[in-house]
Amino acid sequence: MKKLILILTIVGFASTAHAQDSLMSQHTFNICASILVLGLVMFFILTIMKRLLEYRIKNRIVEKGIPESIAMSVLENSPKEDRNANLKWALILAGLGVALFFIHHTQPLGIHSLSILAFCLSASFLSYFFISKSSHK
Repeated sequence: MKKLILILTIVGFASTAHAQDSLMSQHTFNICASILVLGLVMFFILTIMKRLLEYRIKNRIVEKGIPESIAMSVLENSPKEDRNANLKWALILAGLGVALFFIHHTQPLGIHSLSILAFCLSASFLSYFFISKSSHK
């Protein structure tokens, strides 16, 4: 979260220092969007790799015949965490879709487009927080 805030701050300062007027250029917006998409793709690849490696570890534990108490602590699967991860991604993608909808209808692209994107994504994370908080009770 700290990295995201730092990146958004740097982009905000860079765009305001560079801009002659209050609107961000199309080139700057394309760069920011490319970085965002690249970050999402990298996060997706890392998640797939993590799941694959966890699967391989679990298979090796079963093959080696490790004592049951240790194996159960490692192999323990929490369906609540999986459900929350799916909920989180659904809310993030819904927030991104809403943001892109509003950005499309508020042409031309400018700094307000990034603020719409940030607001919708933060609203989706906030809704995820409240939903997960209420489900823990």
